[in-house]
Amino acid sequence: MFSAIDKAFARIDVLVNNAAVLGPQSRFEDLDFDRMQRIFAINAIGPMLCAQQAIKRMSFLHNGEGGSVINISSGAARLGSPNEYVDYAASKGALETFTIGLSKEVAREGIRVNCIRPGHIYTDMHASGGEPGRVDRVKDSIPMGRGGQPEEVARAVLWLAGAEASYITGTFLDVTGGK
Repeated sequence: MFSAIDKAFARIDVLVNNAAVLGPQSRFEDLDFDRMQRIFAINAIGPMLCAQQAIKRMSFLHNGEGGSVINISSGAARLGSPNEYVDYAASKGALETFTIGLSKEVAREGIRVNCIRPGHIYTDMHASGGEPGRVDRVKDSIPMGRGGQPEEVARAVLWLAGAEASYITGTFLDVTGGK
């Protein structure tokens, strides 16, 4: 992927780590090792590997021009997702810890590292967990009384990637409707 970026663009300014998976809703005691390993590989290790490659291209230490890494976590990292997705929540918690450490490590190399925590957003991800209507089920527990739209998360990404956020690193932006 990064070789293709090198050929097509010659540089990278922004990396958005947005890939994630979850499994069917389940209590933690019923989760198997393969599921946990897959979730952590995709949700935590994958973004780390992508960030590693982006840093090699962005960092002043490597003659880069700086840049922005934006990790997409989840409100689940703060709430834990009991009885549903504890493993998913834990993988996003790992991504958040990674965000903190990496932001401090590369700040003087011209790279900002931040994280967005979407809440209950209308996406197909809920169907993969076994409950396509999950957002509608929980929307009354959200202070704003509704689920979010993917475009609302996208606008947060654009803001963090842009010049308006040039002095922001190591921070978390909750796009959760107040939950």
